[in-house]
Amino acid sequence: MLEKDFSHVANFTGYMEQVFRIVQSGPRAQRILDMPAGSGLLAARAREAGHEVVCADINREKPDYVFADLNQRLPFADSAFDTCLCLEGIEHTLNPMGLISELCRITKPGGWIVLSLPNIQNAFSRFNFLCTGYFYQFGPAISRQLPPGAQLDRGHISSLSYLQLHYFFEHHGARLLSAQGDRWKKKWLIPFLLPFFLLGRLWAWTDLNQEPTAPRAECRELLRQLRSPAVLFSRSLILTFVKE
Repeated sequence: MLEKDFSHVANFTGYMEQVFRIVQSGPRAQRILDMPAGSGLLAARAREAGHEVVCADINREKPDYVFADLNQRLPFADSAFDTCLCLEGIEHTLNPMGLISELCRITKPGGWIVLSLPNIQNAFSRFNFLCTGYFYQFGPAISRQLPPGAQLDRGHISSLSYLQLHYFFEHHGARLLSAQGDRWKKKWLIPFLLPFFLLGRLWAWTDLNQEPTAPRAECRELLRQLRSPAVLFSRSLILTFVKE
């Protein structure tokens, strides 16, 4: 059971560093939304680099934070931002698909949406699910039941796969640009799980030879992405989408 109203990290993490590099690879001066902003570490780094950053959260960490509930319509106009960052937030929401719709709404055409979240498809999380029935970081001990409308941290309640995220962002007009990951989780498991990866590759090939609903070329590309090191091994997925 969570003991804090809100959970956010106190240090500049590896996934923050990678997201900062993604931001720096774009235009020199961007109007950025950092939401949930947590303790504001990434926003501070981006401001130092010359970007305008709006911080939004349901916590009251700093006086300049815009109040924003990720489960509700966001308090920003359409196409308000060049870049929207949503790090380790979507898994805390009751309605992740609604949040995806809102992120796409408030991002300018051609702008980026950078998302990070726990990777339920890494090798360790798959093994965790096999043994316990729940994914790593999504067990009953790290979520809490709150009344409807409560504006507090519910913990990790929405486990989202790579394929789900790819589908829902594309549905709302955002195309995946890149999939990255932070540090690898439990690398010592790799030799033990290699036979399962090989079996999975054969299994997926068999499924593809049925009558797929989607075009075969698209299915093959998604399967290739699912076998990437970022998806297979990283603790957190870092996905960059462009609004079309």
